[in-house]
Amino acid sequence: MTVTVQHQSHVAVNKHRVIRRRDFLRSVAATGAAAGAVRWSDMLALHAAELRKQEKACILLWQAGAPSQFETFDPKPDHDNGGGTRAISTAVPGIQVAHKLPKTAEVMDKICLIRSMNSREGAHARASYLMHTGYLPTASVKYPTLGSTAASHLADPDFDLPSFVRVGGTRGGADAGLLGVEFNPFVLNDATRPPDNTAIATSSGRYRRRLGLLGRLDEEYAARGARQEVVNQGKLYDKAAKMVLSPRMDAFDIQRETDATRATYGDSPFAAGCLLARRLVEAGVTFVEVTSNGWDTHFDNDERTTELCASIDQPYAALLRDLEGRGMLANTLVVLMGEFGRTPKINARNGRDHYPRAFSAALAGGGVRGGQVIGGTSPDGANIEDRPVAVPDMLRTICHSLGIDADHENMSSIGRPIKVVDGGEVVTEAFA
Repeated sequence: MTVTVQHQSHVAVNKHRVIRRRDFLRSVAATGAAAGAVRWSDMLALHAAELRKQEKACILLWQAGAPSQFETFDPKPDHDNGGGTRAISTAVPGIQVAHKLPKTAEVMDKICLIRSMNSREGAHARASYLMHTGYLPTASVKYPTLGSTAASHLADPDFDLPSFVRVGGTRGGADAGLLGVEFNPFVLNDATRPPDNTAIATSSGRYRRRLGLLGRLDEEYAARGARQEVVNQGKLYDKAAKMVLSPRMDAFDIQRETDATRATYGDSPFAAGCLLARRLVEAGVTFVEVTSNGWDTHFDNDERTTELCASIDQPYAALLRDLEGRGMLANTLVVLMGEFGRTPKINARNGRDHYPRAFSAALAGGGVRGGQVIGGTSPDGANIEDRPVAVPDMLRTICHSLGIDADHENMSSIGRPIKVVDGGEVVTEAFA
């Protein structure tokens, strides 16, 4: 009964958003036809402004190193390939996950599991780049990462905090690339304390005067032939200045949360990152990426995944509950995934190796209907038997949730139009 009600509410929300977007574009088109002055590019700009007003956001929980699907979302307890992992029931009858994720099991009504992810790329850096950008790395084009794309489409350019924050290192995650330095991630290595060098050691007035002096010095440098370099640096200076002067900087300080709230998330670095992500999105940040490291389990897979799952289980569940409790989950898409999966066969070191042919990912919020599983693998976990979902499909689905046009074309430095997502289809079942 709960799942049915939630399904209906999500359908209603999605239908409302589609109608709003359709009516908005129709009204702009009608105005343009009457005035004869509104171009399609102007319509897109107005549409982007309308999307920003909806305050959509995304939190990417990145499992760096590639998590084993067998020990997380696709356990195979009745097969030797299962490795001894037990399957446990969840809040949704008929859906089971690995016994190492008991807290996650309790919030399965909010989660859409995709058990049929697949790609051809099994090298960490290249696969991470692919999952973040939709493209493989090349020497000629620097493709933008997902967070930069979201920031460029959804973030208010006058917002005084970074629109894209990356918590922890992400190998192969890419940056803004052809979108420009203003959409690069603001990288924060430690979520337990505010960013370094953001406290002003003088008055704000003196700080602004120093910025003015720096601008005059840069202008002299630009006049000697370094115009583009000065422009790029100026964008970074402007962003940094707005940030350190912003009253919203308190969002970076998770110590302002109550002891009870921090205890709900747990005390791991990933827990701190998840709590920070909620605070940042609540403050207006568009995209936050939080990294959980260490999932490259080539040896001692069972023991290591037990520790790794324990580090993400509580904070992941707490994040979804917290967002829902604050009325933010409907507009905030939470994605949990890594670059590929792990081999069905356990190797001689009691580990699992790289396996991009079949792996899992999880979506929640952002109009996604929770309490369902999309796709499936064979009893031995070696092959996809139902509803394959490729990387472009996943990225298009994320764009759909956020209201981003996946066919929008950015122009590269060599004059080549680059789509946000090349190919693929939206996994419409995720929203049905």
